[in-house]
Amino acid sequence: MRVLVTGARGKVGRSTVGALLAAGHEVVGTDLGVPRYELPDEDGAAYVQADLRDPGDVYAVVRGCQAIVHCAAIPTHARNTPHHVFANNLLSTYHLAEAAEALGVRRIVNLSSAAVAGHATAVRPSLPEYLPADEAETVRPQEPYALAKHVGEQIMDMTARRSDVACVSLRPSWVQRACDYEANLGPLVRDPQPRLSRWSYVDMGDLVAAIVLAVDCDLPGHEVFHIAAEDNTTGRPLHELVERFYGDRVAVRPTGRPDASAVSCEKARRLLGFHAKRSWRDHLGEDGRALTAVS
Repeated sequence: MRVLVTGARGKVGRSTVGALLAAGHEVVGTDLGVPRYELPDEDGAAYVQADLRDPGDVYAVVRGCQAIVHCAAIPTHARNTPHHVFANNLLSTYHLAEAAEALGVRRIVNLSSAAVAGHATAVRPSLPEYLPADEAETVRPQEPYALAKHVGEQIMDMTARRSDVACVSLRPSWVQRACDYEANLGPLVRDPQPRLSRWSYVDMGDLVAAIVLAVDCDLPGHEVFHIAAEDNTTGRPLHELVERFYGDRVAVRPTGRPDASAVSCEKARRLLGFHAKRSWRDHLGEDGRALTAVS
């Protein structure tokens, strides 16, 4: 299948291109970066420079593709103006959905975010009703990145409702590469901080495996899935973390392991066949230090 990957030169997009190629798909990557005119692309995928805010660019890169994996986004409003983050992320998603419907794309895999819940970067305190959180949770975004991702899911709803384009929205938790673990999770293993957004994560290898499953699945309509590791970022029992930081304000539902993630992937296991295989323990000791040097 010919698959368009947006944001192909970004953190998730680059790994997605490689995983789809390894799965036997024909891949076209697109991003804002300048193409390599004299040399072939390093990963072996075709590449077309395009600005997804421009509908003409979007129609041009979507044409001839059977599926789209939409990874492109400005990942935070911390280093970009809020209105630019919202407009960029929302318009790119809308234009892709419009082009997919018009040009006969079979499936869109939309990279949403666990941030849509609203707890991670809440301006005013916001707590979940229960943990581990699942897709039935009421989302309450309070900042432009999360809001745009939430509206992006609604665009997928609209697209599936009015056309034959099937859509999957994935909500990955905090994405980690091998080089990220010690800096990002090491401090939490040593001394967990009271932020719900930092009690779930996903290894890049597991995330791209979920993306390939979503591309290859035959689910109709639009489905939303959390994608996270099985364990939490601290190694401590989830109920102890909740009791320590939130008392009885957050209910803890039964889990399959004491150190369970703050996010449940049961729906992804059931409908996509997704099983997270990786843990921070593959990279860090119980002291939060790297097991081996990472280049």
